[in-house]
Amino acid sequence: MGKQFSELSDKHVEFIEKQKIYFVATAAESGSVNLSPKGGDSLRVINSKQIAWLNLTGSGNESASHVIQNPRMTIMFCAFEGSPLILRTYGQATVLHAKDQRWDEYAQLFPESVATRQVFILDIDMVQTSCGMSVPYFSYESDRDDLVRWSDKQSSEGIEKYWLKKNQKSIDGFETEIASRSGLLEE
Repeated sequence: MGKQFSELSDKHVEFIEKQKIYFVATAAESGSVNLSPKGGDSLRVINSKQIAWLNLTGSGNESASHVIQNPRMTIMFCAFEGSPLILRTYGQATVLHAKDQRWDEYAQLFPESVATRQVFILDIDMVQTSCGMSVPYFSYESDRDDLVRWSDKQSSEGIEKYWLKKNQKSIDGFETEIASRSGLLEE
């Protein structure tokens, strides 16, 4: 049932582009494993060996802290309608912050948002598909606008204060480098 590939095929890319939600998994050498659902207009297939995704401001910053320590990342997509399929991309990730050299190259691929926190680049080592025959059907209604409304209310200054207060360390106490690599000075 499961198949492995060295890169994304055109059929894989077409499937990914239709998905409304995807899941990102990361882990440092120790501590908690993180699995985050992502949605909205936040993912781009750059080519058959690379995916970029936009990380918006949220309560935690686990992916950044994990990738700094251990760059492994898995992104999973599931068919919630149509033919059953689970597609996973495994690889090595890089986290980009606003002051990093390649930031503009990748940040411009996504809609502008005051909530933009990081961009992650996944260099794909392996793609795996499996049946997904037990994944239930779900119907997409719409994207939530809660984060957009919250972040617009905060403004850039409020978002940066939030990063300094809530996003500098992971739940396991690992550094996220958000203050130094985003050009923020701690008070």
